[in-house]
Amino acid sequence: MISRYALPEMDRIWTQKNRYSCWLEVELAAAKAMHEMGIIPSADFQAINDKADFDEERIAEIEAVTRHDMIAFLTNVGEYVGPAARWIHYGMTSSDVLDTATALQLKQAGELIFSELYRLAETLKLKAREHRHTLCMGRSHGIHAEPTSFGLKFALWYDETQRNIRRLEEAIKIVSVAQISGAVGNYAHLDPEVEARACKYLELQPVNISTQVIQRDRHAQFLFTLAQIGSTIEKIALEIRHLQRTEVREAEENFSSGQKGSSAMPHKRNPILSEQLCGLSRILRSNAHTALENNALWHERDISHSSVERIILPDSCILTHYMLVKCTTLIDTLAVYPENMMKNIELTGGLVFSQALLLHLAKTGMSREKAYSLVQRAAMQSISEGEDFKSLILADKEITTALSRETVAGIFSYDRYLRQVDYIYRRCGII
Repeated sequence: MISRYALPEMDRIWTQKNRYSCWLEVELAAAKAMHEMGIIPSADFQAINDKADFDEERIAEIEAVTRHDMIAFLTNVGEYVGPAARWIHYGMTSSDVLDTATALQLKQAGELIFSELYRLAETLKLKAREHRHTLCMGRSHGIHAEPTSFGLKFALWYDETQRNIRRLEEAIKIVSVAQISGAVGNYAHLDPEVEARACKYLELQPVNISTQVIQRDRHAQFLFTLAQIGSTIEKIALEIRHLQRTEVREAEENFSSGQKGSSAMPHKRNPILSEQLCGLSRILRSNAHTALENNALWHERDISHSSVERIILPDSCILTHYMLVKCTTLIDTLAVYPENMMKNIELTGGLVFSQALLLHLAKTGMSREKAYSLVQRAAMQSISEGEDFKSLILADKEITTALSRETVAGIFSYDRYLRQVDYIYRRCGII
């Protein structure tokens, strides 16, 4: 991933140095297990445990000749350890180390993503509470529908983020698995107890069954979860982009001192972060699709998945982490303009009360079809002629015969649109 979208704490997980560190951690855990089971003599295990190390540049030199990264790594570690290195990787295959080490990296990355996902949820909860009774225009198909609470937008995103938290917990669990089962996964040269003990030291779970690789449906589920988190972020960012439009201007990204919106137009304040988040979510989705392609491999294993995963695993983790951090900042610093919200609500001259009027007419005994026709007739006149909707209703004898002027006045009240907000909040666990 390019440095523009890589934050240091996540970027470190996917460095070559940490990758080799995880490889070495797996090898040492396996060696410790084999020593406990009497396979590796004490003196040799002590040498392995005390001396095992690696040098990135030296590994690169060896790999230039061997064209095999694991052999290059083992050769370099052996240079540090000496004769006892004959026990390192004993009975194991490359994927025992590669896949188990990848699990360590994914677990590290997943836990870092989890902490940021939780932080986003808490930020959304705070905003939901702040704007619990902030009235705004609800829209369907991009058209004014009925007023609603601006806080409900944040409550909705909070509720979805809670589902993402549960999904991520499961996805981390799914990929936090290890294998030390040999060339085709049948434990021909090592007892499964080696795997069980090594997993305990690595704080991973052994897979029930593998071939030469841990099966890639696990990695696909992990990346699909990240893509799903990305889709939630995109949902949030897309809404803010609309609310920031000049014609709407109900909310706006923070525009810092000295920031410039356009090289040509000094007045511009563009939703650049929201647009960036929408764009990056596309990469997460495409990587999730690619992860599915990695599940079908030849027989017990080929390496068609390997080159792909060197890109999609770090990139998806790095991007998800970056997007969560930026989305939390976006929400936390969001400028909200309640006066513009009310201005937009009143833009249509009372048309937002059409459903309330329809329902009141139906309660009088009038057929729904008749009531709908009367209200729609007044609404269309209001739109085409720019007249006040309430005035047209009060001038309609068929409507005022069914409803008193006092009842009509009561219908044109915003109170009903906020009266169940607390109930919804309680269901979402916000109150």
